[in-house]
Amino acid sequence: MTIRVVVADDQELVRSGFAMILDAQPDIEVLAEAADGAQALHAVRALRPDVALLDIRMPVMDGIEACRAISAGGDCRTVMLTTFDSDEYVYEALHAGASGFLLKDVRRDDLVHAVRVVAAGDSLVAPSVARRLIAEYTSRPVASRPAREPALLDVLTARERETLLHLARGLSNAEIAAALVVSEHTVKTHVGNVLSKLGLRDRIQAVICAYETGLVAPSREPGPVTPSREPGRVVPSLGGGTAAASPARVRRTPPHDPSLG
Repeated sequence: MTIRVVVADDQELVRSGFAMILDAQPDIEVLAEAADGAQALHAVRALRPDVALLDIRMPVMDGIEACRAISAGGDCRTVMLTTFDSDEYVYEALHAGASGFLLKDVRRDDLVHAVRVVAAGDSLVAPSVARRLIAEYTSRPVASRPAREPALLDVLTARERETLLHLARGLSNAEIAAALVVSEHTVKTHVGNVLSKLGLRDRIQAVICAYETGLVAPSREPGPVTPSREPGRVVPSLGGGTAAASPARVRRTPPHDPSLG
């Protein structure tokens, strides 16, 4: 099956570079490139891709607003691109429905792997970005944090609660299996049960749910997420830059969407 992708970034070199890397894969087809969130949303609605790669900060409509509209409007999953792991908008992007987060200087192989993982229905967060998500959440006053009733977790078995706790600590399936002294297959079953019972889309939402229900308290936050090479997680280097917005290059011109003006 071919994975259909839309790439959106206001930096032309970054956008074109990602598009060329992905389009060179035998199982990935880049349908369109967009220079802002409005163009990305237009392309997603017209072309129905499997994955949208969105820069968080873009003119006209930023990646967060585009992500929110895309997540609410269909089956397309989104991967957010951020220049730095300290991006203040990462937490908002998570709640907008993003399925993954990558730094822009992600390695070629990890970019391709990320698109495949998200297209398959899993979630993906660069470890440095995961640390930012947790830091952003724990730095907020208690009264300002979203909250969920702890009773929400009553549907979980004791072992499923343990699994959720380890997910919130950033452990991979292999690490959870070692901690619980079970097989990775059993861990995958537990993770699937947790997501299904709590009505969560992916592992990222599970982490936030653990904090919002109080299963993991900020005062007990266990520290940085350990980088892992498990499928579904990537380890990028740091860096990035800025550039002015550039016009979109759409490989297949989608029909005009009146709702976008």
